[in-house]
Parts: sequence; C-alpha cells; structure tokens
Amino acid sequence: MSALKVSTDQRAELRSQAHALKPVVLVGAEGLTDAVLTEIKVHLGAHQLIKIRVFGDEREARIAIYEEICDKLNAAPIQHIGKLLVIWKPEAAEKPAAKTKRGALPSAREAAVEAKPGKGRAPRVVTVVKPSEIPMRKPKAKAVVVRGNERVTQGGNIKRAKKRQTSAKRSHQSSK
Repeated sequence: MSALKVSTDQRAELRSQAHALKPVVLVGAEGLTDAVLTEIKVHLGAHQLIKIRVFGDEREARIAIYEEICDKLNAAPIQHIGKLLVIWKPEAAEKPAAKTKRGALPSAREAAVEAKPGKGRAPRVVTVVKPSEIPMRKPKAKAVVVRGNERVTQGGNIKRAKKRQTSAKRSHQSSK
C-alpha cells in the first residue's frame, strides 16, 4: 500500500486543525512495533487526524518511521516538525475523497451526513425540535451539528464539555 496523496490546500487546512492537538501515540526506544502500529490505527480510526511523538535523535530514523506508518496504514503524511509527526486518514480511505465545489475538505456537516450512524460518533447531525416563542405556532425542527466535546441538552441547546477541574495544590501542573 502507498500513502495517500493530499493537495497543498488540504494539507494546509489539516495542519491548522492539527496545531491544537496533543500527541496521542508515543514511539519509544523500541521503534515502530506491531503494538505501536495497532495503537496508531485505533487512534486514526477514532480521530482521523493525529499527532505522534517519536523519541530519538536521528532525523533519518524519524523520517523512515513516518513513511512506514503512512505506507502501512494507507494514511497521508501531513507534517513533520522535529519529533512530532502529523498524519491523517479519512474515515473512508478506500472510497474517493469527498470534495466540495472548490475542491477543499468537506465541512463538518457534510462529513457528519456521510458518517455511519452510531452512538458517540462525532461530528454528527442531530435534529432538535424547539417550541416556538408564540404558543399558537407549530414547533420547528432544526438540524444541528454536534461535535466531539459537545452534547445536546434536554432544552435543545448545545453545550460544550467543561474543562477538567485542576487541583489548587498543583497549580504548576495545569494543562494548557
């Protein structure tokens, strides 16, 4: 298998999305083992865009690991900065990539419509029925996109998950 090809516009968009991500897989001294590949495959299936940290001082070895991951998992190489690797694999890599009119990545709403229905999958489209402000009018149904850290309340509003509360004793270990 070969790595996926991504246009420069798509790569730039994915790099900007990956900026806020933290590494989810660490490749240690053992290098790229089957267990590490399996873990990368699991995270790619769940998130599509992930960061990987490779420990090691040899640049050529990191590049080789980067290329091997992309080839074995049929993923697209997005970015390689120092010891951080960013790779992307669309949810349905076997199908031709969905494109919008301008050839860019599909929006979250389009991606949610194409996604398989299932509990907890994000982004997903949810139909919310809210009563009208005027009691004589019929309630209106509205399609809303719900992303990974969001939920729909009983009143039909979208709420984001709260940040985890940190201990007052350990303020120096706060996560950013």
